[in-house]
Amino acid sequence: MVRDGYFYGIALLAVAVIVWFGTRMPGLTAVPVLLAIFFLWFFRDPARTVPQGPGLVVSPGDGRVEEAEWIETTAGSRLRITIFLSVFDVHVNRVPVGGTVSLVEHREGEFLNAMKPESAVKNEQTLVTIDADGYHVSFKQIAGLLARRIICRLQPGDRVERGQRMGMIKFGSRVDVLMPAETELRVKVGQYVKGGSTVLGYVPAGGLN
Repeated sequence: MVRDGYFYGIALLAVAVIVWFGTRMPGLTAVPVLLAIFFLWFFRDPARTVPQGPGLVVSPGDGRVEEAEWIETTAGSRLRITIFLSVFDVHVNRVPVGGTVSLVEHREGEFLNAMKPESAVKNEQTLVTIDADGYHVSFKQIAGLLARRIICRLQPGDRVERGQRMGMIKFGSRVDVLMPAETELRVKVGQYVKGGSTVLGYVPAGGLN
């Protein structure tokens, strides 16, 4: 359980107690109780089995794969995978590869529906790049229509492990992962993936940056 879940849950249960003693109305009291249950459930943080082995890139979040395509960037060709997190998914984010954090960049922006392609450019987001000792993997935490807060606990220079918890996006949102062009795709569009445990791709030894 993420600490925020206890904060919201306990606060709402306290409200429920106040409402009950103030009104003695079960229907009205049920509203903050149900909200407390929802927040305790939403901020869940289940344990995950992290795959072991060189070159594996795991999903940074839970959700459904919306896109998997090779694109051209200023740094060259990349394989990009887009994952949409609904309000019902676990929103704790995890590091996709082990290595050293080389970039953490937060950018203010809009709060468009995360299902829209332009949200990857216009929405508030945090970009993280990891030097995986031979190649680079980047991923974005992108805010959505309901998500209004991005939490990233990484700093440049941090040494991280694959599957390590690194933050979260509150409520519906998306994550984009950029991998080397030669990455072997291990998922398909429409597939449901789990943060820290589902392998998105495999980077062959000697992969390019």
